[in-house]
Amino acid sequence: MHGGYGVALAGHAHPAIVAAVQHQVARGTHFAQPTRDALAVARELARRFELPQWRFVNSGTEATMEAVHLMRAVTGRDLIIKIEGCYHGHHDSVQVSVYPDADEIGPAHRPASVPSSTGIPRAITDLTLIVGFNDLAAVDLLLREHHGQIAGLILEPIMMNAGIILPEPGYLADLKELLHAHGALLTYDEVKTGLTAGPGGATGMTGVTPDIICLAKAIGGGLSVAAVGGTDQVMGHVADGTYDMVGTFNGNPLAMAATRAMLEEVVTPEAYQRIERLRRRAVTGVEREITKTGLAARVVSVGAKGCIVFTTEPVRDFRDFLAINDSYSHAHWLFQHNGGVFLPPWGKSEQWLISVQHDEADIDRFTGNVATFAASVAGVSSVGQVRQITG
Repeated sequence: MHGGYGVALAGHAHPAIVAAVQHQVARGTHFAQPTRDALAVARELARRFELPQWRFVNSGTEATMEAVHLMRAVTGRDLIIKIEGCYHGHHDSVQVSVYPDADEIGPAHRPASVPSSTGIPRAITDLTLIVGFNDLAAVDLLLREHHGQIAGLILEPIMMNAGIILPEPGYLADLKELLHAHGALLTYDEVKTGLTAGPGGATGMTGVTPDIICLAKAIGGGLSVAAVGGTDQVMGHVADGTYDMVGTFNGNPLAMAATRAMLEEVVTPEAYQRIERLRRRAVTGVEREITKTGLAARVVSVGAKGCIVFTTEPVRDFRDFLAINDSYSHAHWLFQHNGGVFLPPWGKSEQWLISVQHDEADIDRFTGNVATFAASVAGVSSVGQVRQITG
């Protein structure tokens, strides 16, 4: 249930993906030209995400980099706004306040722009302004303070670098309206939520379509591929050459063949119905054990993804998440691993993934491990049982 941080929605070696790649590899692996598969993929993404024009790149980092460049190219402005605690890849503009320490984040009403690694010039960091998730007032303040200077805002519409944090009702719609009132653009990073949250990602779930969408991870069925979709107005800047979106491996035929198979044969309506049944089974099982043992935790799930957050308090932004004791998350990861379930190793921040190849027995093993963990934490299990699980 690691799922490659969301890549393996198709599971591993899905027959449809294998067949598509085998067919294409015998015909050629790289042309640096469009293919029929690329056209089919673009049309299907346009249908699912309700943005008309699409271009392809090779990773989530490339997709969000292109989106930031596009927002600046379209508006002629330099500043962008980023959400505190969101991860958008490892290019300079978004390597800011990804997972900052509590002693460097600054006040909640005016978060600091904290470089996320060495090698990021301060001059670039200063171009990225930070606000908290679900905080419209902070966005409004920045737009007013930097009137006519902000190109746009990039965010995960469902935040997934801090467990799973949902947008509050009306937040995304109001955010789009606020940005547009100031001539700024809205970009969704759906690298983690695209396809996993549902057939139309978080965009389909929330009903709020941004100006630009970035997709990667799950769309390629395990191959490295990403996509950038946009409105006619935004993508017109690519079509007319105002902004040059290029890359030798963009739209690689192997990746396009796999992505087409993923969209047409793997993530079908029937597959999503099955994932939903398994999601409910997982959530019900975890909640049962939380109630039974009095564990201070709650389960949050969206489509194929879910996580256990070890707090009884609501989590609405990164700062709420940062306050959670991560020792429970690490211990839970060990219980799952020793019980035969491989979860992402960053237990506090990452999510499980239910693939189209998982079944009820897999979910029951997972929830059974939760039961053992919860009982052990509550002091119900004997020392021998705990030692057997963790030893």
